[in-house]
Amino acid sequence: MQAGKPRESGELESPRALLRRLVLAADADRRALERELHDGVQQHLVAVAVLAQLAAQAVDSDPSAARALLEDLGRDVQRALDDAALLAQRIYPATLDVGGLTVLLRSAASSAGARASVDVAAGSGVPAEVAMTVYLCWLDALERAGGEGRATIEVRRSDGALDFEVMADADLSEGRLDWLHDRAEALGGRVTISPGAGGGVRVSGSLPVGR
Repeated sequence: MQAGKPRESGELESPRALLRRLVLAADADRRALERELHDGVQQHLVAVAVLAQLAAQAVDSDPSAARALLEDLGRDVQRALDDAALLAQRIYPATLDVGGLTVLLRSAASSAGARASVDVAAGSGVPAEVAMTVYLCWLDALERAGGEGRATIEVRRSDGALDFEVMADADLSEGRLDWLHDRAEALGGRVTISPGAGGGVRVSGSLPVGR
């Protein structure tokens, strides 16, 4: 997607083309999850195995070194647990079933450690597939904003639709936002991605939720 060129989900594309893009997007997401597992959780667990072996070797000959190794091991275990928890949230957040959309979006912002603002007036009974669409968009914005940028999200419910707007400090040409058009269209909704008024990226959309 080229920077500065808003793109809206269209009605002229064939259902076969849309389904193909959805399949390709799902495969791409699986590849991204595999990379994150390999570069994150798996690497921490490899380090844990090495440290455990070294600590076992040092426990009799050098107890102080063994204690230091065990402390490092504990830190790597915690990192692996944190990475696994983040991946689980991305695959399907349990918070959605327990606390609803508002809690889910705020939890994502808190976990990301980003400068973020969440403003939701959606009521109850938001379909899970709609909530997940908004959530995945929000995750992408938080990742793109990083620790230095800022991201905001507003969600409103009216006339049988859930309207949302996400703003993030990020280059419009970066990220993985094209999939959002396809997901929104498959759900009978629409989405627009464009430059923000003050820079960054603006994502706005409307998804049917019933009355």
